[in-house]
Amino acid sequence: MIPLETLTGALALVLTADVLLVILASAAYGLVLGAVPGLSATMATALLVPLTVFMAPVPAMAAIVTTAAMAIFASDIPAALLRIPGTPASAAYVDDLSALARRGRVGRALGLSLTASALGGVLGALALMLAAPRLALVSLQFTSFEYLWLALLGVSAAVLLGRGSVLKSLIALGLGLLLACVGLDTTAGLPRFTFGEPALLGGIPLVPALIGLFAVPELIRTLVHRPAVPPVAPVLHPARLFRGLPGVLWRRKASLLRSGVLGTGVGILPGAGADIAAWIAYAVSKRAARRPESYGAGSEEGVADACAANNAALCGAHVPAMVFGIPGDSITAIVIGVLTLKGLNPGPTVFLTQPETMTAIFLVFVLANLLIVPLGLVAIALSAQVLRAPRLALAPLILAACVAGSYAIDASAFGIAVMVALGGLAYVMEETGFPVAPAVLGLVMGPVLERALVTSLIKADGDPLAFVDRPIAAGLAVVVALAWTAPLLARRRRRMTF
Repeated sequence: MIPLETLTGALALVLTADVLLVILASAAYGLVLGAVPGLSATMATALLVPLTVFMAPVPAMAAIVTTAAMAIFASDIPAALLRIPGTPASAAYVDDLSALARRGRVGRALGLSLTASALGGVLGALALMLAAPRLALVSLQFTSFEYLWLALLGVSAAVLLGRGSVLKSLIALGLGLLLACVGLDTTAGLPRFTFGEPALLGGIPLVPALIGLFAVPELIRTLVHRPAVPPVAPVLHPARLFRGLPGVLWRRKASLLRSGVLGTGVGILPGAGADIAAWIAYAVSKRAARRPESYGAGSEEGVADACAANNAALCGAHVPAMVFGIPGDSITAIVIGVLTLKGLNPGPTVFLTQPETMTAIFLVFVLANLLIVPLGLVAIALSAQVLRAPRLALAPLILAACVAGSYAIDASAFGIAVMVALGGLAYVMEETGFPVAPAVLGLVMGPVLERALVTSLIKADGDPLAFVDRPIAAGLAVVVALAWTAPLLARRRRRMTF
């Protein structure tokens, strides 16, 4: 537990006019950038680094933490209104948000996203504050073998994420994994599937790919099937967004807690991050749901669980960064650099030499996630103005936003070309019954899976038992085996019943 005198000193550092002003300004900044397709939370925090040079440690960290938390939530706004994931973390449940919006429940969807994000973030912040050293020790036990099984578990979720044919889901997953192979080989550094194009050496850029896979098909459908595009009901008054939500969240308290813990645990693992946490939490939620067929077609449960997981993962990623100086994701890599500039070298000793400052940083995590609710309401209310225009009239503006977001990644027209190519492919896939979500999952998890597999094969040196001779690896292997065999057993049981 944190000593009372340390907590009192930390509160004195946080509850000052300059820190609170920085938090409010960073919150507004994060909401704006997070709501713009293509501008990720990582980009938003990276742009703040030059400003943090002139700040004290606590306001500097407050700026980065608040911006990241707000950007992760704000990415759900274009996901619901335009079916464009603002950040990769919202790609897991973008279909559910969009489906709820088309059914006239956009206010309900965004209110649920807002509340679940805040709850998950607070849970992750409390875990960071109270159990950071212990949780970080667990993450240090992960080697390439554990990461391999974890990646396989994530890839296995493709069957759950796809609706309808399992074979089509697996084909879509294979397509995503194939796209993930484009670029330099992770071990030998040899180019693969680049066809002599230098821009492909770095692989398929993720953000333009996400914009193309989700946004472009919607634009094509808007133009091709004009009468069939249902209007989106306007967002309710902000005061009515939470009507009925307390009861829904209370009934799902166990699953929200599960998703928060899962998101925190995934976030602790270096290289994982909020996007992978959202995919895994969404898949676990669907597996445990009474009506799994509703996932991908407007599931409130899927939205709540995935939102809670991605904000909790954002906090969990700071555990190895704070305790051992190991970045959990790209945002925490920025955090480590800022802390080092401020003379707070991340590591176990910093909790002994600067306990009040570190506790103040943890309190900022809690405060930033609590502020998601009031400031998120303002963002939702302002976004409602978008829905007053006809969908067809918005198409040029949406296309312009997609082009700008794809171009902004590396200031190259290559991102726009990727968006257009994958957008056309996604439209054909959806029109022929192939789900897009497994392809996105394969694109996201492909590099992690390949890197862990190749490294593990080198370490094993031909010994297959090396993949399961560690307790954590063996436990994850059992979970993967159950994930693979459970659908077959369930199908066999249904056949025996009939």
